Amino acid sequence: MWTSIDVLLLGHMTVDLVPGGRMLGGTVAYAAATYAAFGHDTGIVTSAAASEPLLKQLEPYARLAVVPSDQCLTYENVYGDCGRQQYVRATAQPLQFADIPPDWAAARYVHLAPLAAEIDPRKLAEQLPEATIMLTLQGMMRRWDADGLVRFRKWFDKRAAELIDIIVYSEEDIAEQPALTDQLRPICRHLVVTNGRFGGTYYHDGGSMRYDSIAVEPCDLTGAGDVFAASLLAAMPLLDGDVARSVQAAGRLAAYSVTRSGLDSAPVRAEIDAEIPRSV
Repeated sequence: MWTSIDVLLLGHMTVDLVPGGRMLGGTVAYAAATYAAFGHDTGIVTSAAASEPLLKQLEPYARLAVVPSDQCLTYENVYGDCGRQQYVRATAQPLQFADIPPDWAAARYVHLAPLAAEIDPRKLAEQLPEATIMLTLQGMMRRWDADGLVRFRKWFDKRAAELIDIIVYSEEDIAEQPALTDQLRPICRHLVVTNGRFGGTYYHDGGSMRYDSIAVEPCDLTGAGDVFAASLLAAMPLLDGDVARSVQAAGRLAAYSVTRSGLDSAPVRAEIDAEIPRSV
């Protein structure tokens, strides 16, 4: 039986092909570990092969609703003279509102975390009108042909941007569409553009605010953007819904994350308490 949750997380878990084997990846994985660190009760709606053993790695962090698929979304990074090229080796099923367990649809916070345009952000925002919704945009800006090579795809959906409370992406994500920020600023309630170790910019109500990162010795940058976004949303109930303060805290927690690898990059309790004292 399904029970209610605090955070609803929608997106594909990924199988990342790496030298010597396969590993769990995807925004949902890093985000789930982050929400768990904050103490949120999280439900993940994803699609994967029922026999996929990597799903078990998500179970300590969230409850799972898995849409059956013949395969999992599978990525491989290939390095050569042209630098890194990313390939999609297999895909899973699209995710829709009907895939959300009934009790989960009442979640207060919703994180739309596509990695291969597997959701329709506008439709989901229309169908979840009471939730605070965040979209991490990266996965809506990818396309690939028969060869699987991932290429950039332009994205702009005015109605989705009006309905979604928070949109997050990086400067790198929009390198081929730099005008997107100017398009979104007038219509987004809250827009956050990250820039790694240089912090980023939060846009709201016609104004902007720079936020800083902190200096650390990096070990692994993988997942830092996912930890940032999830920390932002996870911090909001602790900060009375103050997005600006949540952005500032998330920037520092994401910096800590690069000092560790894998799902261990999620914040630890001491880091969360240091940035967001329980007395707040």
